[in-house]
Amino acid sequence: MPGYHTHIRVHAFGGSDYRIRALADVQQFADPDLLAQRAGICSAQWSLFGQVWPSGRVLADAMAGHDVAGKRILELGCGLGLASLVLRARGADIVASDHHPLAEVFLAYNAALNGLDAVPYRTLSWDAPAASLGRFDLIIGSDVLYERRHVAQLAALVQRHAQPEAEVLIADPGRGNGGAFTRAMVAQGYSPSEQRRAMTEGDTPPFRGRLLGYRRAAVLTAEVA
Repeated sequence: MPGYHTHIRVHAFGGSDYRIRALADVQQFADPDLLAQRAGICSAQWSLFGQVWPSGRVLADAMAGHDVAGKRILELGCGLGLASLVLRARGADIVASDHHPLAEVFLAYNAALNGLDAVPYRTLSWDAPAASLGRFDLIIGSDVLYERRHVAQLAALVQRHAQPEAEVLIADPGRGNGGAFTRAMVAQGYSPSEQRRAMTEGDTPPFRGRLLGYRRAAVLTAEVA
C-alpha cells in the first residue's frame, strides 16, 4: 500500500483462524490528504489503529463465545476490526466504528481476506451526537479508556446509544481509568462485573488486564389507572 507497509498474521479465536492485515510497525505515518489531521489524529497516534493489541485479542476471544443471539451490537474504536470480524463470522448483527480515516479500509480488506461479508461501518466521534446510529443491545470496545477524558465521552455515548436493557463489555489493559468508568456506568443503572485476563502469554496472576462488564435490566413501569 502507498505510504505505509503492512503484513498479514493469523490469529485464532473460538477454534477458527482469522487472517489480519496490520501495519508492519508502529513507527509509520502517512497522511497525504490530511484526513487524519482533520480528525484530530497526530503523527504519534496515527499508526495505533493498525495493530492487533493485547486488549483487542481479549475482546475478540470473549466475542467468540459470548451470547449474541438477537442482539444489535456496536464496536467502538474497532481499529482493524478483529472483534467485529469474529462476530460477523458468527452471524451477529454487528456495526463497527472508529474515527481513523483508514479503519474502514482495513476492516473491509480483512473481512474479504477471511471470506466474510462486509461489516457495516460508521465513522464515529465519541463526543459528537450521531442520531442516525440508533441504539444497541451490546456495546463493546478494547482499550478505549486510553485517556481520562475518554471516561465521560464514552459514558455519554453509551447513554445515547444503549437500549434500556443493555450490556457493555470493555477489554482494558489496566490504564487506571476503569474505576471512573465503572462509577459512571453504575450511575446509569448498570450492574458491574470484572474478569481478570492475561494480556500476553507471559502474564501471571493477578493479571493486570480486565474484561469490564456492565448489565442494565429494563425498568418496567406500572401504568397508573
